[in-house]
Amino acid sequence: MDTKLTLKLDSKTIDKMKVYAKKNHQTLSALVESYFENITTEAHETPAEYSPVVKQLMGKVNLPKDYDFKKEHADHLRKKYK
Repeated sequence: MDTKLTLKLDSKTIDKMKVYAKKNHQTLSALVESYFENITTEAHETPAEYSPVVKQLMGKVNLPKDYDFKKEHADHLRKKYK
C-alpha cells in the first residue's frame, strides 16, 4: 500500500534531484523509496561479510607491524607526480 509522505527540502536540492531522476528515467518518489529501502535493509544493520574472493586473498600478504601505509602512499604520489 502506498502512503503519501511530505518532505521539506531545499529547493536547489529538489531541482537537482529532478534533473537526476529524469536522466535516470525515474521519479523522485522512486528514488526516495529506493534510498530508504537501501538504508533500512538487514545488510546495513549487520556487519558485511567478506566476499569469497576477498576471503581467498586474506593473509596472502605479510607486512611488518610498523608498516606505514600513509608514508608509503605519500611516497608513491610524490614519485607519480614528480
